Amino acid sequence: MLETRDLTKVYDSTILAVNKLNLKVNPGEIYVVLGANGAGKSTTISMLLNFIDPTSGTALVNDIEIPKFPLEAKKHLAYVSENVELYRNFTARQNLEFFAKLGGRKKITREELDETLARVGLPEDAFKRRVKTFSKGMRQRLGIAIAIIKGADAVLLDEPTSGLDPKGGADFLNLLRELRSEGKAIFMSTHDIFRAKEIADRIGILVGGNLVRELTRQEIETEDLEPLYLRYVAGYESEEEVA
Repeated sequence: MLETRDLTKVYDSTILAVNKLNLKVNPGEIYVVLGANGAGKSTTISMLLNFIDPTSGTALVNDIEIPKFPLEAKKHLAYVSENVELYRNFTARQNLEFFAKLGGRKKITREELDETLARVGLPEDAFKRRVKTFSKGMRQRLGIAIAIIKGADAVLLDEPTSGLDPKGGADFLNLLRELRSEGKAIFMSTHDIFRAKEIADRIGILVGGNLVRELTRQEIETEDLEPLYLRYVAGYESEEEVA
């Protein structure tokens, strides 16, 4: 399980990026944080990954406090960014093996590497191609392969479908559904309302660093999400004002 407790980040003593964020992502659940640029989505993920320290509050993965025990916590976390950072002159197979070992895998077979690459939809002829020849969609698939082979309990994704074509985006969401079915806790940030509505079990709307609304799957299906979201972004601060 992934959890934040009053997680807060203030930059330069004046810029409130995330304000007392409280949320939980359960095993086998996809939680999508929906927000405009500057809403605090990436800052939240950076704190969950211990890239930056919170000003106050904390975050946990499997009951391990991430700021206090970052190395232990990172064993349970995998991350896929908007622009997956890979070694461009390595092949897909070499990248996957390198990051698997970096994530703590001691022994890994060629068969397991290739099975994982095939699972995320990379064609066999791409396994030994250098990543610098890959499209963005192929790099995103390889990023998911790295998350899968690590065996992390929680997967964090920051705008992972940005820039993907419709088929690439749909394929990526199908991979997330597979991970959910395996019991992974998936936390995804996006400003794409339509893909959020398609994939999420719960949606949190983040405005100015504040979690202003959380919707269940039933509410996602029944609410007219786009105007609801736009009204919050336009400046409504409370659920009562939007209702």
